[in-house]
Amino acid sequence: MGMWIGRNRKARVTYGFDEIALVPGRVTINPNEVDTTFRLPRREAAPLDLKIPILASAMDGVVDVRFAVEMSKLGGLAVLNLEGVQTRYKNPSEVLEKIVQTDKNEITALLQKIYQEPVQPELIGARVRQIKDGGAIAAVSSIPQRAAEFGAIAQEAGADVFVVQSTVSTVQHISSEYKSLDLAKFCREMRIPVIVGNTVGYDVTFEIMSCGPAAVLVGVGPGAACTSRGVLGLGVPQVTATVDCAAARDAYFKKTSRFVPIITDGGMSKGGDVCKAFACGADAVMVGSAFAKAHEAPGRGYHWGMATPHANLPRGTRIRVGATGSLKQILFGPAEVDDGSQNLVGAITTCMGNVGARDLAEFQQTEIIIAPSIKTEGKLFQTVQNVGMGTR
Repeated sequence: MGMWIGRNRKARVTYGFDEIALVPGRVTINPNEVDTTFRLPRREAAPLDLKIPILASAMDGVVDVRFAVEMSKLGGLAVLNLEGVQTRYKNPSEVLEKIVQTDKNEITALLQKIYQEPVQPELIGARVRQIKDGGAIAAVSSIPQRAAEFGAIAQEAGADVFVVQSTVSTVQHISSEYKSLDLAKFCREMRIPVIVGNTVGYDVTFEIMSCGPAAVLVGVGPGAACTSRGVLGLGVPQVTATVDCAAARDAYFKKTSRFVPIITDGGMSKGGDVCKAFACGADAVMVGSAFAKAHEAPGRGYHWGMATPHANLPRGTRIRVGATGSLKQILFGPAEVDDGSQNLVGAITTCMGNVGARDLAEFQQTEIIIAPSIKTEGKLFQTVQNVGMGTR
């Protein structure tokens, strides 16, 4: 499997969303009659059911308390970054305004300075309680090094889901400078579901699932604001990554009878990308830049990755996506733009109807073809005029 790239060295061919297409089904279904429910397993309770299988990324330009409450009311789940401005500053609005107004040549240095302010533990509890007081599901995120500390605080404050997220997640992390997170112990001791990410490979996904998480995030470097692939040369295109991790999920279920969902994280800015992720095996998706366009998003039309302010090796940038509509529009329409970035749920249900999938499990069985011309065939005028599928 693979191709020769030189003497004695082979490399696998991998695929991203722009290189594949989904084949219509033999039977079609009314989009209003398909089931898009995503169920996140919980050890001590019934699964946490989300009406729409979409999570908003734990990024400061995307999720704050207000956004999390609105996302939950609409049937999805927004993840609040516990190491962002919301927990470092009592009044994050002033900080966000500086980030938005700063020149692009100075933004990285400013972000590095802003994120040097220490996280205030009392603000972790305060933000979780604010989300819960809004009647919403509270999901929060931190890196592995702070997970034990922040997880206990968030759980005590009433958080419903905890996400342990890093550029690359593994069970075996070797370090002589600091103590690594015992992932199995952490998942076992937390009373709430733990989602772990990010990963892209079969073997490591299987190992992570053996530690007991409720779900696994898939994706290294595909995010719109992420520069890890340029800085580190690291990553696997999301189609191949999702398929490989889905295979690990299925193998783990066959071995243990425990189903651990996978959540494709990043690289999806349009409805078509989201649909392809599900067809490749995702049980849910995590999206950032599409939600950064919402009027409710704290970034005010800007978006930056969690690794952007790294003090020594930034692996992200601030991008302008613009504020194009309400969160409700982005999720359910009516779409007022022609590029597929609004009414994401409508895209999912319509695609499910066209491939004949009654639920997400059937959607995962959709026939997929390799089709590098799928976005350009017959679309010359759109490309030349920078509209629709030709939008850059």
